[in-house]
Amino acid sequence: MKSISNETNLRDKKILLRLDLNVPLIKGKISDTTRIDKILPTLKFLNKQKTKIIILSHVGRPKGKISRELSLKPICENLQDQLGLNVRLITQNINEIEKKDFFDKFEEEILMLENIRFYPEEEKNDKNFAKHLANLGDLYVNDAFSCSHRLHTSIVEISRFLPSFSGLQLDLEVDALTKITSQITKPISCIIGGSKISTKIEVIKNLIPKFDNIIIVGGMANNFIEYFGHNIGKSIKEKNCKKIIEEIISFSKKENCEIIYPEDVLVSKDLDGSSEKKKLNEIFNDEMILDIGPKTINKIASIINSSKTILWNGPAGYFENPNFANGSIEIAKTIIKNNKLNRIFSVAGGGDTVSLLNNIKAIESFNFVSTAGGAFIEYLEGKKLPGITALNR
Repeated sequence: MKSISNETNLRDKKILLRLDLNVPLIKGKISDTTRIDKILPTLKFLNKQKTKIIILSHVGRPKGKISRELSLKPICENLQDQLGLNVRLITQNINEIEKKDFFDKFEEEILMLENIRFYPEEEKNDKNFAKHLANLGDLYVNDAFSCSHRLHTSIVEISRFLPSFSGLQLDLEVDALTKITSQITKPISCIIGGSKISTKIEVIKNLIPKFDNIIIVGGMANNFIEYFGHNIGKSIKEKNCKKIIEEIISFSKKENCEIIYPEDVLVSKDLDGSSEKKKLNEIFNDEMILDIGPKTINKIASIINSSKTILWNGPAGYFENPNFANGSIEIAKTIIKNNKLNRIFSVAGGGDTVSLLNNIKAIESFNFVSTAGGAFIEYLEGKKLPGITALNR
């Protein structure tokens, strides 16, 4: 990929900048600005180069129809406040904007086209729509790694018609993921959670030959606990996973990768209840596992302390209830402690993991925190992302 950060002759260029500003909106108010915060360096860089920035982005899934609730207006206002620059939202139909000269009449250095998913052609990776978009700029920059697994017009097809570059945030994302999948410093460990093993099986299979330890936590750990003969009560679990677990165990033994699952847990009879520490052979039928116990926390901490690289995807428990957030918080604290001592390279990703780290104000204490969801997982599965492949053409 060619990075826009290495380009020097950008003055007065019109930059079509694809961002992922798909932030959560509640009654028109942004509840989490993490995705906006992360792309500010790219906007500041391009502004310093005296370019005219034309943002392409989306919110939600309007399915090719205009929806007032999914307007980019709140994001536009937030960007303006954070950057201290005038940012204008262009609400005119994109198909009615014929040439890039259209943008000359606006004094603002940053313009934002309304939700690109208001146009049905966007999700069809439409060639004609791509040509039309390309006519509106001089250069194309993709700084939306979290959308780069989508075969969409403003991610893939547009790059055929303009000189195309990666943005600063996309560079950081690919660099961080490369360090934990290709340019590995061992020992390397992965902490992986979530409710379903089936959604993470390809990640686990791809990482087993490369990693020394894979630590299973969260709801998917319950299937492992049950597989090894323990009662899990009414805990969340995925059905028909015996063969998947057997495949993971067999493959991990072949590749000398240790699979770790909880040795003790915290339980409750309901999600809003208080916690009780239990050994695996002490769980009653009316109880559910909602966090890892102190013995497991200590074991995970020991593994982190002896690792040089760590990947974390998925909290250890039902952290929405503070009574079951301790396992995740202690994992974060141990990683942060090693980071401060420069003993470890740490990457975290996934919506719930980011939410947890936001709650404890720990995002800046990791080497890299990915806001990507599907793209993050597909990259870890070893898949080629269409948006990255397009930039490598």
